[in-house]
Amino acid sequence: MVNFTILAGGFSSFIATYIFDTNSSTLSLTQQSTTGDNPSWIASHPQNSSILYATNEDSPVGSLQSFLVNTDGSLTLVDTVTSRGNGPTFTNPLSTGEVTAMNFGSPNCSLVATLPDDPLHFQTDSPAVEFPVNGGPSNPHMSLEHGDEVLVTDLGADKIWRLGRDGPAGHFKVQGQIDVAPGNGPRHMAILDGILFVVNELTSTLIALPIPSGPNGTTLPLIANVSTIPEDFADKSTFAVAEILISTPTEQFPNPLIYVSNRNTGTNLDPRGDSIAIFEFQQSCDTNTTSPSLSPRTHARQWQTRQDDSDGSSASDVSGELVLLAQVFTGLQQIRSMALGRVEDGSDEYLIAGANVDGGVAMFQRVDGGRNLTLVARNTEIANRTSFVFV
Repeated sequence: MVNFTILAGGFSSFIATYIFDTNSSTLSLTQQSTTGDNPSWIASHPQNSSILYATNEDSPVGSLQSFLVNTDGSLTLVDTVTSRGNGPTFTNPLSTGEVTAMNFGSPNCSLVATLPDDPLHFQTDSPAVEFPVNGGPSNPHMSLEHGDEVLVTDLGADKIWRLGRDGPAGHFKVQGQIDVAPGNGPRHMAILDGILFVVNELTSTLIALPIPSGPNGTTLPLIANVSTIPEDFADKSTFAVAEILISTPTEQFPNPLIYVSNRNTGTNLDPRGDSIAIFEFQQSCDTNTTSPSLSPRTHARQWQTRQDDSDGSSASDVSGELVLLAQVFTGLQQIRSMALGRVEDGSDEYLIAGANVDGGVAMFQRVDGGRNLTLVARNTEIANRTSFVFV
């Protein structure tokens, strides 16, 4: 028997703890740890899973909190610091010691420094990074570390900002951008082999694009662009894609696959719930280059995700297509977030997703090499959860 512990944030005043029993295929709610208001997004420290960060998605100014994860899965609040903006909707820790806060309701974000050798405590003098939108719309939604830069999707400005360090810890500046076609609304992103994959909320599309060597404001042509919406959707459905995950190749799951969550925000809800779309990027390289042509099925080990060591210099030579493998209906209404388990303990066999509106939390087993999902457990004691961390 193997048990996995999952923490889940949401629009409430607590973070929930679930235990998934792989033997009995049960998902049990075991803890509700008190937090600040609306811990909508949570993230684990990359080197220490006993440290957790959470945003408090509050107005007019939100907060960032740190917690110690106890052995029973409960949380102990350690520190709180301002996010310096309205409604921080996302956080993740950086390898350089900062913890980000994306202020969706403000044209800014914070990259808050932690104390040296103490990632549980925040410094209080990290300034906000203001985005140069000149009074136009700006809704920063996600941050992603890439080499010595931090990329930020801005749903309102239709840009992916490129941030670089500007002095001591916690100080950053905008040093370029990647433009997205107007009206797309880039929300979340992930990187695979120097290619940036972005889900656009306003058009429910998944795009693949090269990352030009930074810092600069160059935007290169798209590699691929597909809809994420199920073909057999009901009338009066309105979709707003939310999350993207790319799996790490292993012996059990040899090919990196892309998981995207759809949200039907319309008036006619599908009784099957919203879907998770599974894609595979089938890559080929320009025959005029010296790069070998890669087959995802036979060269899976060459597809390791490299966020830190790829500068995107060869990505402009890449061509390929995004192929839809499956649309898995979940019984959940509006999947704002989902998470894959950890490769280190084998929990990457599973994907957990939650409803932002109704349907609770559902655990899926990855089958057929990850090319499909099978529902194995559901818990509806809490109707909605919006972010997850396997610990």
